[in-house]
Amino acid sequence: MKNNIVLIGFMGCGKTTVGEKLAERLAYSFLDTDLYIEKREGKTISEIFEQDGEKYFRDTETKSIQELVESTEKTIVSSGGGLPLRAENAKLLQKLGFVIYLKVKKETVLSRLEGDTTRPLLQCEDPAKRVEELLNYRDPIYEVGAHMVVQVDGKSVEEIVQEIVRNYTIFFEREQ
Repeated sequence: MKNNIVLIGFMGCGKTTVGEKLAERLAYSFLDTDLYIEKREGKTISEIFEQDGEKYFRDTETKSIQELVESTEKTIVSSGGGLPLRAENAKLLQKLGFVIYLKVKKETVLSRLEGDTTRPLLQCEDPAKRVEELLNYRDPIYEVGAHMVVQVDGKSVEEIVQEIVRNYTIFFEREQ
């Protein structure tokens, strides 16, 4: 396993916010897979979904993770919410680094994403129902693919970062 930390979880769970703070704390680089893909493809995630479809986007996610496994060290990687759903991607993420699932409740997601029109999967008639369905489907997949699960509801970014650093340190001390 490489010395990266990979954050997985549902949209709105705090992967980017926690990831940036964690990178600062550990003096690591920070990489958001969605931004990496946008740069690679020359268009936004919404445009990729709209113009090329979800399958193309998911294939691009897989190619991107393959590239990152080869080229990334001492980096906090924030993965797109759907990226770990493919079994191939989940295996690649584990090769990429220590995988942490930032677990979040439906109510927290809804309050954080209220009014956000940039999330293609929430552009529907009943976003609350859609979030519940997606969380119910994804939660067990995220849990199986993670080395560690952190419940984020009701915690500050600093509390989450401290919990991750403490457990990451313990994990790697055992690995030595």
